[in-house]
Amino acid sequence: MEDYLVIGAGVIGMMLARELSQAGANVTVLDRKACAQESSWAGGGIVSPLYPWRYPEAVTQLATWSQSSYVHLAQELIEETGYDPELRQKGMLMVSVDDQKKALDWAQKFHRPLRKVDADFLYQKEPNLKAGLTEGLWMPEVSSIRNPRLGRSLRESLLQNPRINLLEHQEVTAIETDGEVVTGVRTSQGTFSAGQVVIAGGAWSAELLQLVGRTLPVEPVHGQMMLFKAKPGLVNRVVLKDGRYVIPRSDGRVLVGSTLEHIGFEKRTTEEAAKSLYETALDIVPVLSEYPIEHHWSGLRPGSPEGIPYIGQVTGYRNLYINAGQYRNGLVLAPASTRLLADILLKRETIISPEPYRMDR
Repeated sequence: MEDYLVIGAGVIGMMLARELSQAGANVTVLDRKACAQESSWAGGGIVSPLYPWRYPEAVTQLATWSQSSYVHLAQELIEETGYDPELRQKGMLMVSVDDQKKALDWAQKFHRPLRKVDADFLYQKEPNLKAGLTEGLWMPEVSSIRNPRLGRSLRESLLQNPRINLLEHQEVTAIETDGEVVTGVRTSQGTFSAGQVVIAGGAWSAELLQLVGRTLPVEPVHGQMMLFKAKPGLVNRVVLKDGRYVIPRSDGRVLVGSTLEHIGFEKRTTEEAAKSLYETALDIVPVLSEYPIEHHWSGLRPGSPEGIPYIGQVTGYRNLYINAGQYRNGLVLAPASTRLLADILLKRETIISPEPYRMDR
C-alpha cells in the first residue's frame, strides 16, 4: 500500500506528489483524464492574483510564498526534464485602476513592490499600448508562466520519479470507508488504497467529497480565453485593464482573457465571448488587429468563497484531505498550497498558519 494517494493530476496534484516524494514518500496519482488538461491548461499563467489588494489576507499569504518559489521550481524542472515551463519575469502593468490608494496601502502593509507610474513609463515599457493612457500601477516582480508547458514538465518529472505511480484516465467512481477511515478509492480501472488520501480535483472536488457524504462550497466557474498569433516583442509583459488582461508568450503569441460565467460543468465557446475578448485585446493593444486569432477555448475554475482555498483534513475523516478552491489563482497559489498541505501531512512546521484554509473554518 502506498503512503499517499492523490486524486487529481492538475498542477496542484502533481506538485503535491512531487513534494511528498522528495520527503521519501511513495505516492499514487489518479486523474480521470490526462495530466493538467483542465483549468491547469486553460488558465493564463499570471503568477499573481489579478488586483491582489482586492483579495483577503489568506490569499496574499499563499501568493507571496508562491511567487518567490516559482523561480527555483522552473529551473529545477528544466534540469530534471528538459522541458522549459517558460517563466517570464517581466513585471505587470495595470491601467485604468480606480482604487489606486487601496492598492498602494496594501503594498505598504505587505511590503510588496507596487508603485504608481506615469504615461512615459507605461509607453517605455509597452510602446504598443492604446494611446491616451496617463498613468498606471507597476508590479516589477510579477512573472507569468506558460501553463501547458508547466503541466508537461511536471508530468515528465512525475514519470521519471520512482516513488510516484501516475495513472491517467482513471475516473473515480467510489471512495470506500470504514468509519472515519478511507480504505480504498474505486476507479473505472480498479481499486487503490493508501495510508492517506488527498482530493485535489479542481472544480470537481466537491463532487468527489459527496462520495463520502461531505459538502464543500467549491463550484465550477466557466471562463473563455483567446490567443493571437503575433510576433515577439509586440507585447512584453502582462497588462491588466478593466478586469481583463493580455499575456505575452516567448514566441510572440498573446493571450487575452477572460470571461466569468456560472453555467455549471458545461464547457463551450460563444461568438459573444469571442467578440468581447477581441475588443478587450484591441482596447489594450490596438495593433493586435493586424494578427490572426489562433485559438479560442474555455475551462472551469474551482470557485470558492472569497477565493480562499480549502487545504487540510476533511471533517470527520482521519486520513482524507483536501486541496481545492483556488478559484482564479490555481497556478499562482499552487506552490504554497502544496507545500502547506505537505507540511500538514508530514507533520512538519507549516510555512504559514493553516487555520484560514481549514474545511471547517
